Amino acid sequence: MPSRSDIHYFGAGPAPLPTPVLEAASSALLNYKDQGIGICEISHRSADANAVLADAKAALTTLLDVPPTHEILFLQGGGSGEFSAAVYNLVAVWVEKRRRRAQEDLLVALADGKEAGSKADLDAKILARLQGEVASELRLDYLVTGSWSLKASQEAARLVGADKVNVAVDARKSNNGKFGAIPPESEWELTPRRREGGTGSALVYYCDNETVDGVEFPSFPASLEKLPEDAIDDEAPIVVADMSSNFISRRVDVSKYAVIFGGAQKNVGNAGITIVIVRKDLLPPAITPASADLLRQLGLPVGPIVFDWPTIAKNNSLYNTLPIFDVWIAGQVMSHLVNAYGPRKIEGQEEVSALKARLIYEVLDAAPQVYTVVPKQNVRSRMNICFRVAGGDAEKEKAFLAGAEKRGLTGLKGHRSVGGIRASNYNAVTVEGVQKLAQYLKDFASGSA
Repeated sequence: MPSRSDIHYFGAGPAPLPTPVLEAASSALLNYKDQGIGICEISHRSADANAVLADAKAALTTLLDVPPTHEILFLQGGGSGEFSAAVYNLVAVWVEKRRRRAQEDLLVALADGKEAGSKADLDAKILARLQGEVASELRLDYLVTGSWSLKASQEAARLVGADKVNVAVDARKSNNGKFGAIPPESEWELTPRRREGGTGSALVYYCDNETVDGVEFPSFPASLEKLPEDAIDDEAPIVVADMSSNFISRRVDVSKYAVIFGGAQKNVGNAGITIVIVRKDLLPPAITPASADLLRQLGLPVGPIVFDWPTIAKNNSLYNTLPIFDVWIAGQVMSHLVNAYGPRKIEGQEEVSALKARLIYEVLDAAPQVYTVVPKQNVRSRMNICFRVAGGDAEKEKAFLAGAEKRGLTGLKGHRSVGGIRASNYNAVTVEGVQKLAQYLKDFASGSA
C-alpha cells in the first residue's frame, strides 16, 4: 500500500491539500481545542465558529489585499450555485437602480406640473417604464471561453431568457469550433457601456481559468477597466469573475472586480463551501416582499434566500448552518500561505505556480512529435495543463496514463467531455511532484518510460 508521500495527485478537483493542514485536521476532527468534541460538532452560532470565520477572512484579506470596499462571504452551492446567484443578485441591483431613476424622474415631472396623479398612478407609470427598459435594455454579458463559462451563460439564459444574455465572446468561433483560445478584445461585442439615460449590462461575467480546456486569462481584460470618468455605480462594468480553479494562485487587484467567486476544492480547501468577494455597494437591503413582487411583475426571477448576498452578509455568512469545518480548512490553507510567504503575500505562491507550469510546458514543447498542447500559447493555463499524446491516439494515451500511475503520478486523465491528458497544477501540488511528472514526460517521449 503506497504512503501519501509516494503519490503525486494531479486531479482537477477535489484537489490535494497541504499535508500539515490534513494532519492538524485529523486532530481537530476528534477534539477541537481540547473541548472533548470535534470541530464538525461545534455550533455554527458559537464563539469558536465566529473565530474560524474571522480568521479565514483575515487570512484572505492579507493574501489578496482585499480592500475595505469589499465583503467576504462564505456560502454553499459551489461555483455552479454562484452562476445563479450572480444573476439573481445583480439583476435585482440593476432593476433597483432603474426603479429609483424612474421614480426620481417622475417626481421631478410631478413637481414641475408635467405629471399628475396619485401614488398608485405613479407606481403604475414606474412599472410601465421598467417593463419597457427590462425588455429593451436589460442585458447580461458573458465571455464564453470554455466549458464553465458556457454553463454560466446557459444558466443565465435559463433564468432570465436567452434574449437578455449577450454572448460577447464565443471563443469557439475563432478556433475551428473548439475552445482553446481567447479572441482579441477588439473582437468582443460587449453591451455598450454608455446609453442615453441608462447603464450598460447588469454584469460582465468571465471564467478566469477554464479547467476543462486549459485556458486562463493572462490578466484583467483592458476593455473591462474602469475609465477615469466612470461613475462607480453606473458606468463602470460590473465585472464578475469565476476564479474557482486559480483562486489564491496569483496577484489580483480585487478593486477592479464587482464580484469574485470560487468553489474551495481546487486551491483553498475541500468541497463544501464557496467563497464570494463582493463590492459592498452591491449589497443593498435584502430582497423584501415588495421588491420580490416587482421582480415577478417584470418577469424576472427571485432567488433562494441562501443565495441572497445581502442576507448572507448581514448574518456574517451564518444565515443557515455553514459547514464550519470546511471554513476552518480554508482558513488553515490560507494562513499556511500567509506564514510561508510573509510580506510577499500571494506573490510567493505566484512564483511557485509559474515555476511548476514552466517545468511541464517546457518538456511538452520540446517533444512536439509526441505531445500537443491543447490551448494556444498566449492563454495557456498555469493550473490545468491540457495536452494530447500522439495526436490523441487512444491506445497511446491509455499507455501514458498507465505508465504514469506506476510512478505514482495519478489523476492525469482529461475531462470526460474532451479526453486527452490534464495535469492540474494547483497550489498543494508540490514542486517535487511536478519534477517527477516532467521526468516521466521526458522518458515517455524518448521511449525509455
